[in-house]
Amino acid sequence: MSGEVKGLRPIKIEDLLQRTVYDVDEEPHIEIIDERGVPKELVKLCPCSCYSMVGERLLYSYEGCLECGLCRVLSEPWGLRWEYPKSGRGVQYRFT
Repeated sequence: MSGEVKGLRPIKIEDLLQRTVYDVDEEPHIEIIDERGVPKELVKLCPCSCYSMVGERLLYSYEGCLECGLCRVLSEPWGLRWEYPKSGRGVQYRFT
């Protein structure tokens, strides 16, 4: 048995994420305060590739953030300011 319901096909996560809509706020909801408190591994671990390295500097682009909180969990509290975007802003998931 494949786990499929008769008449329905499984949906790939990539297909679901393509339906996602962003209402980007002008003010970033994430800010790197001290790079030493933010792990460089976020370049590889961030599910939406918001982190990148330019030379030795760690940069962040909040516009495509999925608001999963991974960077908040992995970073030191003094390394990163992480808040949800203002009400009604940020990522809006579409599952249908």
